[in-house]
Amino acid sequence: MKKALLIILISLIAVFGGFAVANAIHAVVMNDYIDSFAKVEIENQLTPKFDEDGVPYFETDDDFKIMHLTDVHIGGGVLSAAKDKKAINAVAAMVTAEKPDLVIVTGDISYAVPWSGTMNNRYAHEMFKRLMENLGVYWTVTLGNHDSEIYNFFGRESVGKIYEDSAFEYCLFSRGPAEIFGECNHVINVKNSKGLITESLIMMDSNSYTDEDPLGINWIYDHIRDDQVEWYEGVVEKYSAENRSVYESLPESERPANSEDFLTVKSMLFIHIPLMEVREAYENHLENSTEGKEDVLYIEGNVGEESPYVYCGKERSKIFNVMLSLGSTQAVFYGHDHLNNLVMEYKGITLSYGYSIDYFAYSDIDKIGAQRGCSVITCSPDTSFEIVHENYYQDKYPSKYEKEVVDMTK
Repeated sequence: MKKALLIILISLIAVFGGFAVANAIHAVVMNDYIDSFAKVEIENQLTPKFDEDGVPYFETDDDFKIMHLTDVHIGGGVLSAAKDKKAINAVAAMVTAEKPDLVIVTGDISYAVPWSGTMNNRYAHEMFKRLMENLGVYWTVTLGNHDSEIYNFFGRESVGKIYEDSAFEYCLFSRGPAEIFGECNHVINVKNSKGLITESLIMMDSNSYTDEDPLGINWIYDHIRDDQVEWYEGVVEKYSAENRSVYESLPESERPANSEDFLTVKSMLFIHIPLMEVREAYENHLENSTEGKEDVLYIEGNVGEESPYVYCGKERSKIFNVMLSLGSTQAVFYGHDHLNNLVMEYKGITLSYGYSIDYFAYSDIDKIGAQRGCSVITCSPDTSFEIVHENYYQDKYPSKYEKEVVDMTK
């Protein structure tokens, strides 16, 4: 019996040791692949400045272009290599073609599950960081539930520190205040030459799983916590006050005609897990009765996930009601549900899924393509905005490596 157990133990050590060596070699190979992508050439590229609190901001009197990516799902291991390369190829192609001023990725960059060949999620995060830095476009992320699974080598705080590394030139990520919940609560502002904030981009941690479902087996997700909501409220009040101060200092002739759009700062919220109000809005949209429908405007897109269609947090966060009361946030962007790309307006706030990248997490998702792509958000200097969903398989996105053939009907 002891001999059999010893043989099993030695075999397990050999298997795990073999994977460790294979993954270390694989990481070098993947770095070479990532390094093959050229820097994006952007004419008159905007460079962020930093205010007295260290918050980055871009200054422009022209349109500001944001690319919203989500759910990249890089396995990072030797068994997911082929699909990881496809994901990296897709991201590089779209960023290179769109030449955005800023890329915001709303979580699930990593998918370091046993069948990827590694549970070391650092591999995936480092690969993505290397790609974005090589492309030379400013970027940031929010964290998703898969970015730090309970069995992964690096927890949520450690993942936040990976992205906060100051050695990286183009990454504008911050873990945010240490005293509040979450690891990615931070802000990037867009200002005009007069100093008025035309858009405040607020990234928040929608967190991961609940304590009752730490492995996520039952799809019971967390929500934005109360102290985070208080932080959000403080952000809006702070930048609204800043805008009012700047506005009052301007000569009458230089004040914008739409002053009300600046006195309460306009903002956008970027998270991973959709709010409960997204499900509520979609259910209202599906209802045969007219009750509640006056609050919902369907804009575009589809829901490809099965019932309950929107996999939001288990509990309702206070964030949506606070957004309504403050009148600042124009739109909320999120991912998480890879087959959904629905855009709605609910109670005056635009709720927008992003297109996912995922080749690996959903079964056979690498064989279909209607859901894969990006969102391009154009923020105008008058505080208005436009969202365009773009599919990766369009000719406008030539890729360095040949694109895979996929079923575009699904």
